[in-house]
Amino acid sequence: MSGQAPGGRWADLGPRVLSAAVMLAVGAVEIWLGGWPFLILVMALTSAMIWELAAMTGRRGKTALALAALAAFVFFLDEGWPSMPSWWVFPAVIVAMALTPRVHPVASAVMAAGIMVAGHGLFVLRDVAGTAAILWLIGVVIASDVMGYFVGRILGGPKFWPAISPKKTWSGTIAGWIGATAVGAGFVAAGQGEPLLLVLSPLVAFAGQMGDIAESWIKRRCAVKDSSNLIPGHGGVMDRFDALTGAMVAVMILGRIIELPVGFGG
Repeated sequence: MSGQAPGGRWADLGPRVLSAAVMLAVGAVEIWLGGWPFLILVMALTSAMIWELAAMTGRRGKTALALAALAAFVFFLDEGWPSMPSWWVFPAVIVAMALTPRVHPVASAVMAAGIMVAGHGLFVLRDVAGTAAILWLIGVVIASDVMGYFVGRILGGPKFWPAISPKKTWSGTIAGWIGATAVGAGFVAAGQGEPLLLVLSPLVAFAGQMGDIAESWIKRRCAVKDSSNLIPGHGGVMDRFDALTGAMVAVMILGRIIELPVGFGG
């Protein structure tokens, strides 16, 4: 016997399924609508994550930083407001995170930059590459998370990075890559992607896994269990979107190097 309480291995399954179902329903509607409805969702998630990061690492200035992040998106994406270009608002949020008193200010600033880039990237991916591209991204993240969760809990084995995330195993990590590859294969088979997607999908999944690891690291340094209690009973927004943040940053970098072989602007 492991000494684990009955159901302990799956104790968090119910909350994960419930929160995932609600977020998928909301996200599906917003992705389908696109435009300003989707932008408003992205802006809300991004500013909430900046607020949580600032609250975890410094406690001070969290509201101002969240509002600045919100304003940065308005200035960046609304061409009707050229008098306040975001070319200085985006960096201002990151610099403020680095220069205000907090735990690991440089790491906090890097994470803030990742959150801002990911938020911008989500809107651009939906607007430029089309619905299929963002569905591929979300599918890769979800498949990686689900496969990693179940295979990791069932098979166990060596830990992936025990000092930072003691629950993650190599079996779950590799299963996540396989799940992501299967998602890529599905898009290729459906005519919504090219074979290169079979390589990019596990790479993006790995970036998502590292986004999860990065949040686990900062939470451990700040001695907190959850990024916040903004989602009652389920933790914070960062806890739910850390993997998507890492994956989206990877897609933004890849998009600067190659033309993404998915979506075709549809």
